[in-house]
Amino acid sequence: MNETIKTILNRRSIRTFLPDQIKESELKEIIGSGLYAPSAMNLQPWHFTVVQNSELIERLNEDIKLSLQGSGNKYLEAMVKREGYHIFHHAPTVIIVSGTDKSNFYQTDCAAATENMLLAAESLGIGACWIGLAAFLFGSQDSQKYIKEMKIPAGFKPLYAIALGYKKDNVAKPPQRREGTVDYIK
Repeated sequence: MNETIKTILNRRSIRTFLPDQIKESELKEIIGSGLYAPSAMNLQPWHFTVVQNSELIERLNEDIKLSLQGSGNKYLEAMVKREGYHIFHHAPTVIIVSGTDKSNFYQTDCAAATENMLLAAESLGIGACWIGLAAFLFGSQDSQKYIKEMKIPAGFKPLYAIALGYKKDNVAKPPQRREGTVDYIK
């Protein structure tokens, strides 16, 4: 089995991190992999904001949890009320992935860039977790405050976040894959 396939099969969402910051060289490789994702008509409609300021990460965490408390989704409301729950799982680095709607497929393109970064992190032995809940903050009244503070360019909408850090625990065995998800027509 080649290394790319091994990386894909071994990648897991990591939710326990060591407090040590990842190396700058590793971060650059991860970001570079996102920049080389495919995009419709090669428009590359993404912008990546790297947050390594622990105070800002904590404020983002608290405000996202507040926005989820009034979401109307009972599961999410209970989850954010759990003792010690942290949206970014206490990761030392968070990447906010934003997209511009100047592309008709910016959400898909940004998802491809996100997956490239997750795979790059795994290939480097760095833990990563795709954080879709970050979108709740950027639909709230606090969104413009954070967009300005994080210097997200005008016309870009934050879509996803990635929590990054060195893995604290051993990686879990993969869950069983669902049956009946592929049909072949020859």
